[in-house]
Amino acid sequence: MAFVETLIVGAGLAGLRSLYALREQGVSATVLEASDEIGGVWNHNRYPGARCDVESFDYSFSFSSELEQEWRWSERYPTQPEILRYINHVADRFDLRRHVELNARVEEAAYDEQQALWSVVTSDGRRWTAKVLMLCLGQLSAPKTPAYPGQDSFAGQIIVSATWPREAIDFSGKRVGIIGTGSSGMQMTPVIAETAEHLTVFQRTANYSLPAANAPLTDEEDARVKANYAERREQIRNSPSGLGFRPGKVRTLEVSADEREAALEKSYHRLGFGFALTFPDILLDEEANAVASEFLRRKMGERIADPALREKLVPNDHGFGTRRPSVDGGYFEAFARDNVDLADIREHPIREFTPEGIRTDVGLHPLDIVIFATGFDAITGALLKPRIVGRDGQTLAEKWADGPLTQLGLATAGFPNMVMVAGPGSPSVLSNVIVSIEEQADWYAAMIAKLKADGIAEFEATEAAERAWTDYVQQRAKETLYMKTNSFYNGGEVAGKPRVFMPYSGGVRHYRLQLQQCAADDYAGFELRSAPAAQQATKQAEHA
Repeated sequence: MAFVETLIVGAGLAGLRSLYALREQGVSATVLEASDEIGGVWNHNRYPGARCDVESFDYSFSFSSELEQEWRWSERYPTQPEILRYINHVADRFDLRRHVELNARVEEAAYDEQQALWSVVTSDGRRWTAKVLMLCLGQLSAPKTPAYPGQDSFAGQIIVSATWPREAIDFSGKRVGIIGTGSSGMQMTPVIAETAEHLTVFQRTANYSLPAANAPLTDEEDARVKANYAERREQIRNSPSGLGFRPGKVRTLEVSADEREAALEKSYHRLGFGFALTFPDILLDEEANAVASEFLRRKMGERIADPALREKLVPNDHGFGTRRPSVDGGYFEAFARDNVDLADIREHPIREFTPEGIRTDVGLHPLDIVIFATGFDAITGALLKPRIVGRDGQTLAEKWADGPLTQLGLATAGFPNMVMVAGPGSPSVLSNVIVSIEEQADWYAAMIAKLKADGIAEFEATEAAERAWTDYVQQRAKETLYMKTNSFYNGGEVAGKPRVFMPYSGGVRHYRLQLQQCAADDYAGFELRSAPAAQQATKQAEHA
């Protein structure tokens, strides 16, 4: 049984960045990765058209100016292969790979209260013990895979977008069905349409999408960004979303209709997700949101020639931004192709799979390949996959049965010496997640090093602190429009999941100030013990 000071679960961007931060603080760490390659979601999501919706210069690590200068991004929005090459470059450049154990899927982690140690077992029977367990499992990394009647009878191939096969898939001459119109479905649709004999997109919920405005990065642009990278990073860290865009200062309805139109038009063609920050109240005020939503509906409608199709593809049941919008590269235009059809499964649900394809109540769609682009059990799904056992035998799934409880999105009571990176209660999916990852990784590394130096054997979030923070997260969410519709932000994407708003909506800058204050106050909200609580209780019992 191997011992390590900190055991990190997951070798994606969060796990590798945390490993680097801990090593810089002199804390030994090992990363356990379920796959045979590093990269996390960028290793698994290899579907055609997979691309980040955050600009490449900003979807990158900031801890090394040398790394910033030497890496050359090729496009404004990086593709999955390029991001994976970047991750591998970072691992090699900073000698991180030797601390990563591949093919090590964590099945169970149990806390030994007497020894203040975590005992971790992987699916192949290997065991580790660690002082600290750090969960870097990702927010969108537990795919939802539907089970339709007759699914096993389908004679063709079923592919899950989030676990895409390594081998190339040839769509030529094939009849393809894509179920799902979130980011993955929207990205792959125009690419697959180019080669498939026929493509049917099965849509349950129409989704807002903005043009990616993607383009190759010129040498001049690359040089301009790299000459001012430090300033750019600082602006990102002090923006609400970690995207570098600051909200306009004038509210939507405080300017004339012409001024609104001009501002929205400018944002639409350049900012991607930053469109939501054109005015400061778009995600806060229903009337302001209606203005932005109507603008986007009109712009999306202009991209769809067929009026009947336009009626189905343009969302009308929720406001912009209340669900995660997409950034696309020709999604709506793909439906103008003769080989692309839309199947509205809200109006005509999927009844069953047959050996030949998918049957709805209007007939059979003959298919050779079906792709599930059906999203994720977001934010908590991956954290609850392993069996994690804390104090008194309580599992994390039991603790979070009514929704996640965390102190600052960092830790949860009853699970000493366990932390989460970019988990519930932190900005996570409401931010450029790499900014949130770096903030927490460095904070954790400093905390763990300090507590080690101070002889702290056990740290644990208090119940009072986690309740206060979780209530505050809900309070901030109620100031927004996020709870107006079902989404993966609030558990609405999975039947039976607690309807609780999970990410922190107060912005990355305000969240960083909360972290800094917690550390300055000797890690307020955590109980710090020089000996495990169980040992102290035993001694007290012996002296009674």
